[in-house]
Amino acid sequence: MPDPSPARAASASISLSIEGMTCASCVGRVEKALKAVPGVADAMVNLATERAVVRGVAGADTLVAAIDKAGYEARIVDDAAQADDEADDKKDAERTALRRDLILAGVLTLPVFVLEMGAHLVPGMHAWIDAAIGMQNSWYLQFILTLLILAVPGRRFYQKGFPALLRLAPDMNSLVAVGTAAAFGYSVVATFAPGLLPAGTVNVYYEAAAVIVALILLGRHLEARAKGRTSEAIQRLVKLQAKVAHVLRDGRTVDIPIKEVALGDIVEVRPGERVPVDGEVTDGRSFVDESMITGEPIPVEKSSGSAVVGGTVNQAGALTLRATAVGGQTMLAQIIRLVEQAQGAKLPIQAVVDKVTLWFVPAVMLAALLTFLVWLAFGPSPALTFALVNAVAVLIIACPCAMGLATPTSIMVGTGRGAELGVLFRKGDALQLLKDARVVAVDKTGTLTEGRPALTDLEIAAGFERGPVLARVAAVESRSEHPIARAIVEAARAEGIAVPAMTDFESVTGMGVRAQVDGARIEVGADRYMRALGLDVGAFADSAARLGDEGKSPLYAAIDGRLAAIIAVADPIKAGTPAAIAALHALGLKVAMVTGDNERTARAIAARLGIDEVVAEVLPEGKVDAVRRLKAAHGRLAFVGDGINDAPALAEADVGVAIGTGTDIAMESADVVLMSGNLQGVPNAIALSQATIGNIRQNLFWAFAYNTALIPVAAGVLYPAWGVLLSPIFAAGAMAMSSVFVLGNALRLRRFQPPSAALQQAVHEGGRS
Repeated sequence: MPDPSPARAASASISLSIEGMTCASCVGRVEKALKAVPGVADAMVNLATERAVVRGVAGADTLVAAIDKAGYEARIVDDAAQADDEADDKKDAERTALRRDLILAGVLTLPVFVLEMGAHLVPGMHAWIDAAIGMQNSWYLQFILTLLILAVPGRRFYQKGFPALLRLAPDMNSLVAVGTAAAFGYSVVATFAPGLLPAGTVNVYYEAAAVIVALILLGRHLEARAKGRTSEAIQRLVKLQAKVAHVLRDGRTVDIPIKEVALGDIVEVRPGERVPVDGEVTDGRSFVDESMITGEPIPVEKSSGSAVVGGTVNQAGALTLRATAVGGQTMLAQIIRLVEQAQGAKLPIQAVVDKVTLWFVPAVMLAALLTFLVWLAFGPSPALTFALVNAVAVLIIACPCAMGLATPTSIMVGTGRGAELGVLFRKGDALQLLKDARVVAVDKTGTLTEGRPALTDLEIAAGFERGPVLARVAAVESRSEHPIARAIVEAARAEGIAVPAMTDFESVTGMGVRAQVDGARIEVGADRYMRALGLDVGAFADSAARLGDEGKSPLYAAIDGRLAAIIAVADPIKAGTPAAIAALHALGLKVAMVTGDNERTARAIAARLGIDEVVAEVLPEGKVDAVRRLKAAHGRLAFVGDGINDAPALAEADVGVAIGTGTDIAMESADVVLMSGNLQGVPNAIALSQATIGNIRQNLFWAFAYNTALIPVAAGVLYPAWGVLLSPIFAAGAMAMSSVFVLGNALRLRRFQPPSAALQQAVHEGGRS
């Protein structure tokens, strides 16, 4: 029976913050504990973000209890922003504690290392120590210093490692705890009860225990710093939120915290300030830098009626706006949620890692035990010493930290870099699937084109002037709500032409429209309308043919029975579309256009843009069939669209990519959202996917190859042939550095540069030459 707790989220997802996870085996155990809870449908745990997302009907309190029973601490994440602040505070405190412990361990370890290893490294040092303080006194001093190291900075390993071992769920801490305890315990016996040891085996390994703790603390400190840098994208987005808003209340402007702004409030935004909430401009004119949302560097002009987004930067002018979205409903808040979801996602490639690492630590402990027994039985004298040293080396070097960090750190950095470029991965697996796309299918209207018709051509017959003709045609069309009519009226207004009044409006079915304007008879329609009026359109034959080749349908205008102009209205291609198509071709992808538009128009646009395949005159359900056919013909497919009618095709595609300027329904159906509304985001997203998955594979290769190669070396397989053994000290250093290497490699993704920028430059330069 489901938990009746008020914290229960019915068939929803619950986010939990988890403390105490240190390696990939921890992730596996937490997931296993959560999935064992009745009512849990799925659970995903991320080592890099230290978060768990649980879907199902289980109560939050039950989930927290299950994690606690597994040996970790958890708490519910309700308010994402507050949780992030608290998490940042905890991580800062953790980094401070790690730094303090590392310094203390370093200071105490140095004399231990010098006393024991100095004799091996510096000629005559052994004799000098013996003469100065005596070898036994040296061991007493090493015992005291090492005991302090294990009891203070090294205490964390024992507090977590031994309880995990007793639960039969050993983790990284268990490996370190057992290894250092074995080295220290053996040394204590050699120091205080040497008679218990076989002859020739009396030796101390205090320096191994001390240096292992110091080196692993160094690795964790570097790891914590690097982890902090992987989540910088989220931190930067959070910092974009304004803290205070200037709100008009009771006739005067007051400054209030951003969380107190309500829907409908009138908010003032001064020059240079961040826009506090999403809103609609009611007064003022300015340019706003929207690069944090769209990735586009050029400021956008805003005036009365324009929409503005919270977090963007107002530039020179002052604006007054009405709040249309506040708090968690603002676009910036939604972007932060999307990025967090993507960063916490688990890719299909991670499934292999999870299966291996869950059993990895127990297997390592078994390998260490076998190493000890084999060396004890067959090793050279002193066999007990060799057995102990090699078993400790196996325990220390095999920790799967790098495995646990390999995938989530790359995802965090990759999705964060995508957000900076205006590419949001709504679903984590899209990051992996997108790199395998072989064909990109795009909707035409609103994706390749602006999505709104505009006057593209107006040629005037002899004896007429452009201004008066456009004014009269616009006057006739001002009665209609048809997109073509609106485009003509908007063109006249954009040119500052006053649209005169008209009378006697009449629509001629299947032909066009007519009306009286300024005492003149104006008739606008297709060529058949002009012929019905007895007018010869042959004077515009060349222009009509050219417009037809461009996929445009020409209209004609007659004034008082004389042919006055040929007009074309079309949906103009977006400025960035040619460069985006070129970038997709450069990535080796085919591009297909899927549109409800007529065949001739679609093929004309495809020819201009170099599109490989055209599927025209299809209804929304026909787009789904077209997507299926293209997938069958070419392989994995990404579909790019922006409208409600694109939602089924977005869902059917292997990866659905929504243009961010489109509808909410399209964005909800998509796996990837391009905030800029620019098709150039598609090659950027595909190239970023390829770079991120490539980075993950490098990390996994390093992590797996490192462990599989060095465990046998640590066990001593090279000793019979070459006399090579791996000291536990070097094992600890190598283990710590492997995690740092994986994190450093993931951080290279922060420097990812989109391919479309260079190609766009090349296209522009080619156009100028």
